[in-house]
Amino acid sequence: MSEHDLPNADTVDASRMPLIEHLTELRDRLIRIIGFGLIGCALCFAFAQPIWDALVSPMNEALDRTGRGTMAITEPLEGFITYLKVAALAGIGLASPFISHQIWSFIAPGLYPHEKKTILPLALASSLLFIGGASFGYFVIFDFAFPFFLEVTESLDQDVEAVLSINAYLGLATKLLVAFGASFQLPIVLYFLARIGLVDHIDLFNSFRYAVVGMFVVSAIITPPDILSQCLMAGPLILLYGVGIILAYFFSTKEREEEDETAEEDETAEEDASA
Repeated sequence: MSEHDLPNADTVDASRMPLIEHLTELRDRLIRIIGFGLIGCALCFAFAQPIWDALVSPMNEALDRTGRGTMAITEPLEGFITYLKVAALAGIGLASPFISHQIWSFIAPGLYPHEKKTILPLALASSLLFIGGASFGYFVIFDFAFPFFLEVTESLDQDVEAVLSINAYLGLATKLLVAFGASFQLPIVLYFLARIGLVDHIDLFNSFRYAVVGMFVVSAIITPPDILSQCLMAGPLILLYGVGIILAYFFSTKEREEEDETAEEDETAEEDASA
């Protein structure tokens, strides 16, 4: 093997450099995300008790309304661990705009220059939609869900009294709030599908009926098994789907020239055949 057949060190370094830089940037972004999360947790730790009081308020009101149940601690460390979980969850929520911005900034190198300008608005929109979905779940769904659960339990057995674990309640409330926050990301998802050319406003409009059915199915999974809660959940999703159609109308990159020409040719052929 001659010297000319051996790989050049400069060439190898140059080919590896983009990957190394990419991994280095990923590391830096992850460190910043962890740092923002820790700062948020530290700030919320001092307010964990008021945050917990607000979080458990819908369930306490439901218990007071039925008059047959209470919140309880089932393990010696459950109260302290729940306290830490509340601070951690609230801290991550507080830092979510900064975390979202780091994620979008990491994606930025793969975007065109005019698309990079949308990173900050998208990060803010994503955070606001998540907060809006979680708030909707807390202020609207919780008021219907928790009394419904307790009333069903009471109807099954009049002698049964609810003794609810605070850790179990925190887990249930967190799952519901995250589910509602994630479901409200629908316009962001549709925007990206439109930007990469997979769909446009025509596709979304034609699929509206199927989308509505899917929204009601998702609502039935997330919410309690009653029609009112499902409608309360599906209603905002349908409105957000409409927002996605508008976004796709302005930002879709899907090409329809060939499809339009084919449709016109078919129409012309049908007219000639009928003539």
